[in-house]
Amino acid sequence: MTVFIDGPRMPPKRGGKPDALVILLHGYGSNGADLISLAPYWADALPGVAFVSPNALEPVPQAPGGFQWFPISNLDPNLMEQGARAAAQSVDRFIDRELEKYGLAPNRLVLVGFSQGTMMALHVAVRREQQIAGVVGFSGVLVGARNLKEQMRSKPPILLVHGDRDPTIPIPAMFDSAEALAAAGHGAQWHVSFGVPHSIGPDGLELAGAFIANCLKTPKITLGA
Repeated sequence: MTVFIDGPRMPPKRGGKPDALVILLHGYGSNGADLISLAPYWADALPGVAFVSPNALEPVPQAPGGFQWFPISNLDPNLMEQGARAAAQSVDRFIDRELEKYGLAPNRLVLVGFSQGTMMALHVAVRREQQIAGVVGFSGVLVGARNLKEQMRSKPPILLVHGDRDPTIPIPAMFDSAEALAAAGHGAQWHVSFGVPHSIGPDGLELAGAFIANCLKTPKITLGA
């Protein structure tokens, strides 16, 4: 079932119509207001980019104001794959709607995820027919690796960033994700943030900003222009 999602936005710093879009997908028990807070750190380097961070599909009962892309009680690979697959329809629909709204081609979109949002960003991005500009995954993990080679439809640039003190999703998950992407015929850049727990460190924030800017250096193709 497709669920309509939406959330906080930040328009391009330079004003006017955006020439690119960054969609931020938050983690379990968080919300769009949390992750949209990353946008001001990148706005100077990306003055033509619009940012939007939709709230996930379902509220989390024990986390007032928090949402989840799918229920999760542990890191069971099968349950995470099922959850990501079910939620992907709503994320894909949101992406399509946002690109159409701004008249942007898929190569003007970067997905940024944190934790469970990274699971969604990775799952959706490589299964879309038309390749997006890139994916940044903070403190997350690739789900559905066993079926990825058969299901992969595009190969956008991917950057994985993970803290080495992460107790929630331990850092081996990042290396497992990179290896699984390589085994499926793709790959990823990765970065370890030393001393960082389940969060985003200044080094990761800076590296991600540069990565996004590089991904969006492609010609500015818009639709219906």
